[in-house]
Amino acid sequence: MVEVINVTKKFGNFTALSGISFSVKKGSVYGLVGYNGAGKTTLLKTAAGVYKPEEGEVRIHGENVYENAKMKQRLFYVPDDLYFQPYANMSKMARFYKGYYPKFNENTFEKLTELFGLDKTKRLNGFSKGMQRQAELVLSMATHPEVLLLDEIFDGLDPAKRNMSKKLLLEYVSEKECTVIISSHNLHELGDICDHIGLINGQKIVLDKAVDEISGSRRKFRLAFEKDMERTDFDGIALKSFTKDGRIITLTAEGDNGEVEAKLRAMNPALFEVFTLSLEEIFLEEMEGTGYDLTKIFD
Repeated sequence: MVEVINVTKKFGNFTALSGISFSVKKGSVYGLVGYNGAGKTTLLKTAAGVYKPEEGEVRIHGENVYENAKMKQRLFYVPDDLYFQPYANMSKMARFYKGYYPKFNENTFEKLTELFGLDKTKRLNGFSKGMQRQAELVLSMATHPEVLLLDEIFDGLDPAKRNMSKKLLLEYVSEKECTVIISSHNLHELGDICDHIGLINGQKIVLDKAVDEISGSRRKFRLAFEKDMERTDFDGIALKSFTKDGRIITLTAEGDNGEVEAKLRAMNPALFEVFTLSLEEIFLEEMEGTGYDLTKIFD
């Protein structure tokens, strides 16, 4: 189990993470989603024990991970910015990791290398970006970690390799009850592999729910009325978003869906339509207010 407890991380006067708390159960795949620069990499490096937080701590199986050499032998962190020794190939990197990870399994390494069609004798720095990610995924799984921390692991993979990587991860989690945290700015990459999603925005986790709870948990209403209506006419409803196009009003609201629907129907709309928000729509809604105003760029 991974526990992130009230973690704050600063770089000088810049606060990258502020009071973040969440937990990931054993055998669970947690998707960490957010815009580029939202703090995903900082959070993963803190979880891996690379960074020491100014406040709070990260515990793995109940132990603080920072400067905990034995615990770090049980986890593997794959960064977004991959690094390999200048003239290393996969075989040399396998020997390197074998010296640090007691559970490194050569049979797993050989089978996965063959499965991905990688040449373990060629220099890794000569591989394409996608091939380097495949190589690091092979090496990470060969260490048989109890915790996997993966930063943008699917970036640069073609659809076939991405699909195979996801299946391998799920198979490994199922067999070894590994705890996995995967970060991405692309929700499409995580929706079909994660059982839990955390949205990071403004230095904080703004949504932390099981995928099953998120799916269908929020609805969008499209309404039309005989008279002209403004946002203020909906003051009795906790609006999350509100747009108006002529007499057509589209909105989402916080709170119980049934209660919101009952309040809207009580307003006697001439048109009443209900839609279930997708994971991507919920993500964009939670991130609302952080984008740029494109209308003023060319003034």
